[in-house]
Amino acid sequence: MSKEPKKPSESLVQELLAERRDLKVALERLRLELADVRTTSGGPDPRVSGLTAEVERLRYQVAQARAEANLLREERDELRHGVERALEQITRK
Repeated sequence: MSKEPKKPSESLVQELLAERRDLKVALERLRLELADVRTTSGGPDPRVSGLTAEVERLRYQVAQARAEANLLREERDELRHGVERALEQITRK
């Protein structure tokens, strides 16, 4: 009778040892996967360089638009001044 109680406990020990081995293997696989992910994903997002170039292009366009707006304001002011002088000359005569 003493052998019968040992059999279930021995099989339980064997099952636990097998589960432990499986968990160790799974742990090592996950460690390797994590190391792989860290090496492949390390560094800046590849979209950053494209977005940086787009930002620079848009800044250049904004600067051009501002310069053109300033030029148009100057032309408007010159035309307004010319019209005002012409009106003054017409009203004097």
